Amino acid sequence: MININFVPDDYVQSNESRRTNLIYLVLFAVVMTALGGSFTAIKIRQRACDANEKLVNARMAEIQETIKKFEELQTKRREMMKTALTTAELLEPVPRSILLASLTNNLPPGVSLLELNLIQKKPKQSVTVAPTSKYHAAQNNAQVQNIAPDNPEKLLETHINIGGMAPSDLQVAAYIEQLSNSSLLDNVALIESKEYKIDKNTFRQFKLTAMLRKNVHLTKEDVERIRRKAKDTVWNF
Repeated sequence: MININFVPDDYVQSNESRRTNLIYLVLFAVVMTALGGSFTAIKIRQRACDANEKLVNARMAEIQETIKKFEELQTKRREMMKTALTTAELLEPVPRSILLASLTNNLPPGVSLLELNLIQKKPKQSVTVAPTSKYHAAQNNAQVQNIAPDNPEKLLETHINIGGMAPSDLQVAAYIEQLSNSSLLDNVALIESKEYKIDKNTFRQFKLTAMLRKNVHLTKEDVERIRRKAKDTVWNF
């Protein structure tokens, strides 16, 4: 049986053209939607990156400010330490390291130090007799002016308490004699000496007192000599 198509060819071509155009429009809409979604996602990610960058920059600025403050504190600390050391050198005519080296250098064989305390005190005021004349009053005023210098720290007396162990009283006596002959110390005295046993070995535990001589001024050669001698002993300065 013969099929006869009564639809004109122009109408068929027009329908096919409309379907093709519709497909193209749908595909174009899909592509544009995909592009719009991608653009939106890129913008969102860009904004998120910008926000993170701002947070990182703010954090870096805070860290830089903290580092700057820390460096300023370190600089102030170094200045304060320098000032403290300078003040200590002015107040202490004999550095403590040199004094300790001198005490160690004078140790007899077998004697060891266990305790060392330095105490600065004001000197005891001597009892003065009331002046009986204008001459005596003027003389007392002159003595007070000579005793009281402009720097009150120079009036302080440095008392030294020394504790240690020795094999016998002979070494203790030898140590006292050597300290008495030292140019740094004065009024060396024995406070206590008692027997002390360690693993069936008998030792003498002693305590001494001494005073740092007033108006002691060590030259650079004296300091170097004391330090060189200290290198041959236990301490290394």
